[in-house]
Amino acid sequence: MTAMQQNLPVVGRFLLGLIFVLSGIFKIPGWENTIGFMAAKGVPLAPLFLLGAIVVEIGAGTALIAGYRARLAAAALAAFSIVAALIFHNFWTLSGAAQQGEMVHFLKNLSIAGGLLFVVAFGPGRLSVQTDESRRPAEATG
Repeated sequence: MTAMQQNLPVVGRFLLGLIFVLSGIFKIPGWENTIGFMAAKGVPLAPLFLLGAIVVEIGAGTALIAGYRARLAAAALAAFSIVAALIFHNFWTLSGAAQQGEMVHFLKNLSIAGGLLFVVAFGPGRLSVQTDESRRPAEATG
């Protein structure tokens, strides 16, 4: 294994986790505005879902960065990213510049989910708080 293969996964985990941790933190002081945005997008029980989003983003983002149960954290964040893309960046209902802007955000969410799926498949790499067994790539089946 090369030095790059040994060391870059921790950088990747940090960069993938950082967007979620910061997003979760910044939702707290912007609570009312975020609830209004969610309600405008048709999200029922917006305060409850906002609280859940904050917990998932900060909790799973921190776990991913640390490499603690990284596969589970990455899977949760990938699902979160895809659901958020579908609910909040529905570019197909828009036109013009607004459509293009939302499509960029939609594709950004899908791209982040793609990166997270690499963590699900290959594990957190070294420099994580997991055991050696949990760092191994997922075994191929059938």
